[in-house]
Amino acid sequence: MNPMDALIHLASFIAPAVAVGALVALAGRLWFSTAGSSGRWWQHTAINSLAGVGALLGGLWYFGVDGKMATYAAMVAAAATSQWVCSKGWKG
Repeated sequence: MNPMDALIHLASFIAPAVAVGALVALAGRLWFSTAGSSGRWWQHTAINSLAGVGALLGGLWYFGVDGKMATYAAMVAAAATSQWVCSKGWKG
C-alpha cells in the first residue's frame, strides 16, 4: 500500500465519525439552545468527532475488523453522549 492509499484509507475510516459529529453538533444547537451551552459549534464538532473516532478504534480493536454495525452504533452513542455533556443537557 502506497502512502496515498494509506491516507485515503485513513480518511475513509474517520469520515463517518466527522460527519456524525457535525450533524450531532448541529442538532445539539437546535435542541439544547436554552441550556447553558459552552463552546462554539466547531469545538462541539471536534469533540464529538474525537469521541466517534475513539468508538471506531475501540470497535476495530474489539472485533478485529472495520465496519461492524455495533461499532457504528457505539460511534453514534459516543457522539450523542459527548454532545449532551458539552451542551450541559442535564441542566435543561
